Amino acid sequence: MDDAKFAETRQWLIKSQRDLKAAYVLIKNEESLLDAVVYHCQQAAEKALKAYLTYQERAVRKTHDLDVLLDMCSLSEPGFHDLKDVADTLTPYATEFRYPGDAIEPERYEAEEALEMAASVLEFVIQKLPSQFESEFGKK
Repeated sequence: MDDAKFAETRQWLIKSQRDLKAAYVLIKNEESLLDAVVYHCQQAAEKALKAYLTYQERAVRKTHDLDVLLDMCSLSEPGFHDLKDVADTLTPYATEFRYPGDAIEPERYEAEEALEMAASVLEFVIQKLPSQFESEFGKK
């Protein structure tokens, strides 16, 4: 595999994993920070999908819309369509609680669900990449 492509894909995965870790830390915090939890979950999923696109040598669009990214990923791997419900749930979290509005933060069950979903996207992407990524980023 091309070293530059490997390095860039790896960087996207690191950033995805770090967003997921941040979400786990924030949900366990004494003070409720669930708005930040769901934001980091959306970011983790977005960066995981961008890692896959990078590996496939597809242009990575500047978008937070996970449906758009899934459609792009599906051009190489139709199984990404199975993540549509996840994308529909996580995409709004890029902005929904980031600014003043009707709700300051989601319900705890929504944040917990977002964590599970983001982890599943990252895991799905890792499984679609060569084994050298799984050895570094797979479940431990």
